[in-house]
Amino acid sequence: MRPVLHGDVSAAARALLAASPVDRNRLCTRMIHEAELADKHVGQTGRLHPLFGNGSLMAAARNRQLADEPGFDDPQYCQCFEMVLRHLVRFQINRTHS
Repeated sequence: MRPVLHGDVSAAARALLAASPVDRNRLCTRMIHEAELADKHVGQTGRLHPLFGNGSLMAAARNRQLADEPGFDDPQYCQCFEMVLRHLVRFQINRTHS
């Protein structure tokens, strides 16, 4: 996966916010997986992945419906943002230990 910036986390959180709460955890894992697959594809071929884009989390998120971005006074958005960060930490820890 390409380096993750604030906009990547925000886009992923907006995708989660637009999804059903029961689907969010699985969706977050899937977006990170898609970004990782796309980044590997770009590295091997020099071309964008046909489905998942350039290997950024933002590209993976933008393949989905995105909620309008609320402020951090929205508890649901905060929970989605936090979920993305937790998943990214877990992804980085697993990547380091692999």
